[in-house]
Amino acid sequence: MNVKSVEKENGNAKIVVAIAKDTFENGLNKAYLKNRKHIAIPGFRKGKAPRKVIEGMYGAEVFFEDAVNELFPEIYEKAVVEQKLNAVGMPSVVDLNKEEDGTVVLTIETALYPEVTLGQYKGLEVPKAEVNVTDEEIAAELDRMADRNARISTVERAAEMGDTLVFDFEGFVDGKPFDGGKAEGYVLKLGSHQFIPGFEEALVGVKADEEKDVEVTFPEQYTPELAGKPAVFKCKVHEVKETVRPALDDEFAKDVSEFDTLDALKEDIRKRFTENRQRTVDQEFDNTAVTMAADNMTCEIPACMIDEQVDKQMEQFGYQLQASGMKMDDYAKMMGGDLNGLRANMRPMAEKTVRANVLLSQIVEEEKIEVSEEEIEAEYASLAEQYSMELEKVKAALPAESLKIDLATRKAVRLIADSAVAVAPKAAEETAEDEAEKKPAKKRTTKKKADETAEAAEGEEKPKKRTTRKKAETETKTEE
Repeated sequence: MNVKSVEKENGNAKIVVAIAKDTFENGLNKAYLKNRKHIAIPGFRKGKAPRKVIEGMYGAEVFFEDAVNELFPEIYEKAVVEQKLNAVGMPSVVDLNKEEDGTVVLTIETALYPEVTLGQYKGLEVPKAEVNVTDEEIAAELDRMADRNARISTVERAAEMGDTLVFDFEGFVDGKPFDGGKAEGYVLKLGSHQFIPGFEEALVGVKADEEKDVEVTFPEQYTPELAGKPAVFKCKVHEVKETVRPALDDEFAKDVSEFDTLDALKEDIRKRFTENRQRTVDQEFDNTAVTMAADNMTCEIPACMIDEQVDKQMEQFGYQLQASGMKMDDYAKMMGGDLNGLRANMRPMAEKTVRANVLLSQIVEEEKIEVSEEEIEAEYASLAEQYSMELEKVKAALPAESLKIDLATRKAVRLIADSAVAVAPKAAEETAEDEAEKKPAKKRTTKKKADETAEAAEGEEKPKKRTTRKKAETETKTEE
């Protein structure tokens, strides 16, 4: 097996590989042995027909494709690895010819990792919101805490909005009961808007052991059999309960927290809100800085890299849906589309992620960012503590090379973000508008097929040799 030629053009490589007769014959025989059990030939028991008989019936090339698959690891090694091609995605065989001497000539095409020209990535002016926690937000949090610690007690008075009723009801349309319109011992908080408009308001003023007919009209946007129809609900009230919230004072603070005074509790709420909000703002600042640097980069992203990222996002989203008891197909239908539409919706974010990964990988290379063994060991220890796992199990689950790439990527993010200048969001928008007026919009190139929804290739990936310039497998990450 040898490589006859390699041509590179427009981000792709075309490799012509010659496979010796004996080598290809070996691949054909393996393909035959693997597939014969599925082939029925008259006069032979299933799986027992000779190869020549099968080829005679279905054509001499019946096993060619499977033979190429059998030989592909060796083909990949010769055509891609030994040629030091920085290939991405799955190579494809675009031509196959068998010569007179039995040699098979394959033409293989593969996308190449994109050439990158970095633009400005240091000293960027990046919008950053101010962190501010208002007194109203603290008061709202205290109200939520008071609601969580409120007690409910039965009262003899008439029901008021905000009270809780225990009651029976049965609904009638045109004097006839309807499905789903009856319940006993139902618990309803007036003002919670669980029922159709007008129902809860009509129960204000009722007392325990009273009965009342509530007349309402179903909304037009309701189930077809009830939409827009007037209805009567016959209700019998068993209990009226009021919610008694604790007073917001020092005793309340002692009951719900480790603090002795309400002022101390307020300060703690302000501190927690500020810290959480600051983390969010810092994360957004880092992400925006990386996005801006990626936009300044000149790079043609192969469609296959975006396809792979869409596959990852679909897989992650599928796991999230599965945890909620929902299937991906059902979710897509519920949203009025299908899986292809879902993939199309994810594509813009996938492209953004790929561009960021390419950018960070290039910065790691050009800035000669290194990660020490001590840093890798420290990260392993941190992960073991975070997930309450044994250190050796963490190392077995996460290869050191992957962790090294991740840590280098984080350093690249920090290099961009730490050199960036924070500006007020409004000022940043005005600056962007001014720049847009000064010069024409920069053309960002992305390989054709950006609007297509590619089918994800299934099965095992063929072996690929990674370089330090190869795409980082991790999502853009920032340290919290």
